[in-house]
Amino acid sequence: DANLLIGALVAGLAMAALMGALTANARVRSDTAIGVVFTAAFALGVIIITNQTIAGEELEHILFGDPLNAGWGDVLLTIGIGGAVIAVMLLLRRLFVVASFDPTGARAMGLPVVALDVLLLALTALTVVISFKAVGNILVIALLITPAATARLITERLLPMMATAAALGAASGVVGVYVGYHNDVSAGGTIVLVATLVFFAAWLAAPRHGILTAAVARRRSALLREHPEAVAEVILASKQIREPHEG
Repeated sequence: DANLLIGALVAGLAMAALMGALTANARVRSDTAIGVVFTAAFALGVIIITNQTIAGEELEHILFGDPLNAGWGDVLLTIGIGGAVIAVMLLLRRLFVVASFDPTGARAMGLPVVALDVLLLALTALTVVISFKAVGNILVIALLITPAATARLITERLLPMMATAAALGAASGVVGVYVGYHNDVSAGGTIVLVATLVFFAAWLAAPRHGILTAAVARRRSALLREHPEAVAEVILASKQIREPHEG
């Protein structure tokens, strides 16, 4: 496990540096760089294991995780690296925001945009590596994206969005492990499914951006436009509006 973790860490940081170097070219977008590097790394992995003998259970743990057999070393490593990632993100959050959303303006301000991009990718790589034990190297993609997408439906401010995404990811992990353990199914897969169910719930019923919430708001607005007397009745029934004109 230690050799696998060290290898994953070295490979992840190397891929992060490569993607940062690719995106330094203005004609190569970040999603393009991720797609090129990810598929190339996956293909390289397939070539490496072609003549290797890997037990089916071991391969399953690599791909889909094995959180129920995590030891104290795994827990302490997760806490240590996770805490370091959070600390760096909070310390440099303003620089990351400027470099991510307005790279041209960041360069004009003299900020090292490429270095910040590489650092952000390296932090993401560290997060992926410490998640291997929980959900494996395939499902970790869903666990990175789904809570963040859910949080974006719930709030529009960056810091609350980050906090909400972290809380949803943690809650999905706890619920997924509990359900997976008691039903004797893959805990990693259950974690991702729980996060996905929460996403669809937010997609339907988020306070401002949910599909059903928006439909109800549009229906209510249409009724008010069709029956303006209803608006007048609401105004007349409001004590706060009547009081200044009475007496």
